[in-house]
Amino acid sequence: MGLGFFFDQTRCTNCLACVVACKDWHDIPAGPASWMKVVTIEEGLYPQLRVSFLVQCCFHCAAPGCVAVCPTQAIQKRTEDGIVVVSPELCLGKDQCHQCREACPYSAPQFGAEENSKMQKCDLCLERLRKGLKPICVAACPMRALDAGPMEELISKHKGTREAVGLAFSHELKPSIVFRSRMKKP
Repeated sequence: MGLGFFFDQTRCTNCLACVVACKDWHDIPAGPASWMKVVTIEEGLYPQLRVSFLVQCCFHCAAPGCVAVCPTQAIQKRTEDGIVVVSPELCLGKDQCHQCREACPYSAPQFGAEENSKMQKCDLCLERLRKGLKPICVAACPMRALDAGPMEELISKHKGTREAVGLAFSHELKPSIVFRSRMKKP
């Protein structure tokens, strides 16, 4: 197993600090591209309503569908740590190809607003990891709802699950994420 994320669905307040920090750190301009998103999931009927939040970013899957469909091999999974990276210069761009976006059930591949923009996505803040730092989204979270690191350590440390409210876990792709979920216990 490589590197991945932990997300505590019971702690997230949808403050969007992770989203803002990511866009700022990576100089992502205002527009449709956002490497980190937080979605709101509403369940139930009044008066029994329930709201949960779910981060959406690249989960650096064990068997990423985006890698398999890329016709130019612009997307690669690093063998040393499992991080899925993009070489934008090899990408055909959104006007010619967007197979990666269609292959990813987690909406990780992003395209900017400019004409024929190249695919971009979370790289787990590779430059920060090289310096021994956590990804910027983890560092920015005031509720400590995010963590990142080796999957074995995240599973052991957080005693989480692979399922969460709002996420359909793909046993084929095997996303590298562990959750403390708001799912109801059977």
